[in-house]
Amino acid sequence: MLMSSSDKGARLLYGPNGFRVLQPGRHVFCAVTGEAIPLEELRYWSAEHQEAYISCEAATQRLTGKA
Repeated sequence: MLMSSSDKGARLLYGPNGFRVLQPGRHVFCAVTGEAIPLEELRYWSAEHQEAYISCEAATQRLTGKA
């Protein structure tokens, strides 16, 4: 089965107020759970760590060292 570029994960550059797409794709992966996060649903990330999180709970776990 061939994968289109839209089926691959995106590569993003995370900033404090948004992100920039470096490599197109439909999703990124949560740094805590490994779950795919569709770009249109991405709300939580760390510009310092350059990571995405699926929820505020996952972000809190990661950033407090409890993940």
